Amino acid sequence: MAAADTQYDYDLFTIGAGSGGVRASRVAAAHGARVAVAEEHRVGGTCVIRGCVPKKMLVYGAHFAEDLHDAARFGWTVGERRFDWIALRDAVLADVDRLNGLYRQTLENNKVTIFDERATITGPHEITLASGRTVTARIVLVATGARPFVPDCPGAELGITSNEAFHLDAVPERVLIAGGGYIANEFAGIFNALGAKVTIMNRGETILRGYDEALRDRLLQISLLKGIDFRFNASFRGIARSDGGALRVSMTGHDDLEADCVLFATGRLPNSGGLGLEAQGVTLGERGAIPVDRFSRTATDWIYAVGDVTDRVQLTPVAIREGQAFADTVFGDQPSSVDYDCIPSAVFSHPPLASVGMTEGEARNAYGGVKVYQSDFRPMKNVIAGRNERSLYKMVCDGTSGRILGLHMIGPDAPEILQAAAVAVKAGLTKADFDATVALHPTMAEELVLMR
Repeated sequence: MAAADTQYDYDLFTIGAGSGGVRASRVAAAHGARVAVAEEHRVGGTCVIRGCVPKKMLVYGAHFAEDLHDAARFGWTVGERRFDWIALRDAVLADVDRLNGLYRQTLENNKVTIFDERATITGPHEITLASGRTVTARIVLVATGARPFVPDCPGAELGITSNEAFHLDAVPERVLIAGGGYIANEFAGIFNALGAKVTIMNRGETILRGYDEALRDRLLQISLLKGIDFRFNASFRGIARSDGGALRVSMTGHDDLEADCVLFATGRLPNSGGLGLEAQGVTLGERGAIPVDRFSRTATDWIYAVGDVTDRVQLTPVAIREGQAFADTVFGDQPSSVDYDCIPSAVFSHPPLASVGMTEGEARNAYGGVKVYQSDFRPMKNVIAGRNERSLYKMVCDGTSGRILGLHMIGPDAPEILQAAAVAVKAGLTKADFDATVALHPTMAEELVLMR
């Protein structure tokens, strides 16, 4: 990089120490930049502190409910089963503390200055900290992530979001989850497995909009069989606390419902308010997103933004790649941008699903003629356990070339299997390439090369 500009206190000041901000700061410092980071909550961001990492740990804990039940069919004698939510909760929170420490250590090892307070942009190249201290930087990176959206209805303050779900003192007996996306379906699976009566309330008529229809339908069928209720085309009228302490929820199109906990999982909004961006010429977009070019630069040439706050693709690995590309471009003299094509994604529901590339509907719209291959099967473990739950793998191909346009899976370990398969889809391989690969038997993954 160019020599440090001594007219500024720092070469880079990053606001927000989540996945994208930490990666950008660490790499910029490795390129020789003088870097500072401000974080008003905890280093690690949504994913590590109150998102995908602790949630995946809860998913692991919830899976034992079925595993312990099925163990008898595999010859194991299991004593009295008893679940301790506090033990799981505290173990998860302890690991979050560990990860928070590792993220701080990573920054400190790279000589990044950490300010544990809120920061706002108060002038050209000027940042003011909550303590009143003012510093300057040649480049400012906004990586403040997103926050849960809470519907505007009477009594909304009685509900919680995914942020608070990790700190509950007990598993609620009755949980109403508002939303139909991945957060709603993941927490529905967790709480249902841990013994709660779960109802999903969705203002639309489908779950997991954007995923392939076959996977959405299969998860809905399995969720209903597991005892999860669904209320579609329902919007909040209001939430009130009854004399007995329960929450009475009034909604459109359905009867009132009583719950002990209402969890809002209704999407996430870019966390861009109150940062002083508008005064510096950055006009916020729809939902508060910070508009950027392919190099993550805003309309103001010294302000950049990465991660969920840009509302491009709200996924942790994408934020990390954006942070890496930003640092390489601005401080490493290696112009880089992120390729958003064929990004794999997963929903850690019960069972999980995973997807990469186009859905069948998207492929037909784009290519016209497509060929679809499926494998609808009962995993061997479910057969022995006496469970009728079936997995579904679906491959969508260009009807002319055979190139794989999309791969969609629902079943045990689907995200673990898809990660490797996503490489093949990204590389443009064909159905014939999969057919030419010998199956690894007996596995669920072998269905990928056996589909007809």
